Amino acid sequence: MPLSLIVDISVAFLLVVTIAYAIVLNKRLVMLRRDKAVLEKLAETFSKSTLRAEESIAHLKTTAESIQEHVDRAQSLRDDLAFLIDRGGKAADQLEDVVREARKKVGPIGRPASNTAGTPVAQKTAIQAQAAARDPAPSATDKSTSSADGRSEAERELLKALESAR
Repeated sequence: MPLSLIVDISVAFLLVVTIAYAIVLNKRLVMLRRDKAVLEKLAETFSKSTLRAEESIAHLKTTAESIQEHVDRAQSLRDDLAFLIDRGGKAADQLEDVVREARKKVGPIGRPASNTAGTPVAQKTAIQAQAAARDPAPSATDKSTSSADGRSEAERELLKALESAR
């Protein structure tokens, strides 16, 4: 066999192998391009998700700050209410003491407990004690006394606190 025929057959064989390899390589390139498109779509989706997450985090921070402001305001109101309840309890205790003292001065039927019940001064004192028991006179040192509008200072403070909470 001539040498040229052997060279031609070996070149033809190498061309067939090259074509087969090119076909396999082409299939892999097609798969890579298809995967590239999927990967680009995935990267785009990931980017959008990241932006939404950043916006949500910013919104969450704003909401958390707003909630913290409401919590701080609520704690302040809670402290004010606790103070007012304490003052109301003290005022009720003082009122109870005044009523108890008035009942000691006035008998159980509304007459003075002393033997001087018949004297006009004793009757006047008993009437004043009964009036004090029903509506004690406001003292100058008591901050829970009524003002011109009929509300005690504690009531006015509570109303101010509630209005500021709005």
